[in-house]
Amino acid sequence: MRPLKKSSLLVWATILMHFSIFAQSKQFKALLVTTTRGFHHESIHTGVQALQELGQKHFFEVALLQSQQEINDRFLERFHVIIFLNTTGNIFDTVQQAAMERFIRSGKGFVGIHSASDTEYEWEWYTKLVGRMFVTHPRVQTAKVFSLDNSFPGLQGFTNNILWTDEWYEFTPEKISGLNYLLGVDEESYSTVKKGSHVSGKEKSSLHPVAWYHEYDGGRSFYTALGHLPAVYHNVVFLDHLYAGIRWAATGKK
Repeated sequence: MRPLKKSSLLVWATILMHFSIFAQSKQFKALLVTTTRGFHHESIHTGVQALQELGQKHFFEVALLQSQQEINDRFLERFHVIIFLNTTGNIFDTVQQAAMERFIRSGKGFVGIHSASDTEYEWEWYTKLVGRMFVTHPRVQTAKVFSLDNSFPGLQGFTNNILWTDEWYEFTPEKISGLNYLLGVDEESYSTVKKGSHVSGKEKSSLHPVAWYHEYDGGRSFYTALGHLPAVYHNVVFLDHLYAGIRWAATGKK
């Protein structure tokens, strides 16, 4: 039998190294939920792709929920964080809700993106998990966004009143105390008026938060209202913001 050439050995060594890398355990596992029982955002498909690519970039696993019937204790125990990507309406029954509550109480995390705050209004525990709930919004337009907490990672791109185009949510008052606000939008920089809604003619607010985090019921919750338009899921500034929130919710590490 002829010995392998040095070049052939190098090729096999490279292949074995790649197999070794893929065999390693990922940093953490995220369950991605995109169920809608109301408005369906066009950006969901782009968002799923972006989060899967984010998982590849930062070496964490992203599994897309295939059926609500999968939501039980045994299924959820393999994950570290649940991500609600532009969900709407009532998506879980009482049994599934109870399983998610136990998941958070076991020290796990939750991430809500954009219309996750337009989900499960009647589930009081969930409204406290999110922190504040969606009420209405004016038309999509450009506004100034700024950082409120420089100690939290992933906000480096939100400096000097960055111009950002999105759907600017109006929220209910806080459902729970202790929310840590990360990003705000300058109400002087866009029209808050929506014809026929309570927003019309409202007074400008000195604080209009659009992202926050908090510890809740034994676990962690991160929410960002950004993410209405498909194009934003190609924006590195937004993806850095998302990953920082996902990582904190999954691991507790800033």
